[in-house]
Amino acid sequence: MKDSISALMDGELARGESAVPLQALAVEGEARETWRQYHLIGDAMRETRALSPGFNARLMARLAKEPTVLAPRRSAVLLQPSRWKLMPMAASAAAVALVAGGFYSLQGPSSVPLAQAPKSAPLEVQQVQVAPPAGANDYLLAHQGYSPRNSLQGAAPYVRIVSESRTAASKP
Repeated sequence: MKDSISALMDGELARGESAVPLQALAVEGEARETWRQYHLIGDAMRETRALSPGFNARLMARLAKEPTVLAPRRSAVLLQPSRWKLMPMAASAAAVALVAGGFYSLQGPSSVPLAQAPKSAPLEVQQVQVAPPAGANDYLLAHQGYSPRNSLQGAAPYVRIVSESRTAASKP
């Protein structure tokens, strides 16, 4: 038992292993005496100054003389009306009213007509294709592994893209 009490004091026991020595300390007088002796040895090794004789009795007497402070029950404090407790509720209600009022004023029919921009002819849109520079294909081929939209990410370094373009005159 002394070995397990020593290991407990040194913090070397696991959680499950500390239950047995703790129960022995709660019940056995010999285990408590071992606990006190080991602490006395540790204090002597660390050169800790011992407390004066009768320290425990004097401390208990001073604590007994101090007045007892009784705090009111928590529910009684919460039920008392206070303007400070109502402030967050009032602020929340004001915020909801402000947001709702702004929303409904924008959505509802307005008595003031809105100014309208003059209508113009629809714009004609032309699609234009710009040819990439001559070295763009080599650059894109060399950096295709870094493309985030590459669907063959695992196989991209091993795939070689080959293409051929034929004009109408060169068809066999």
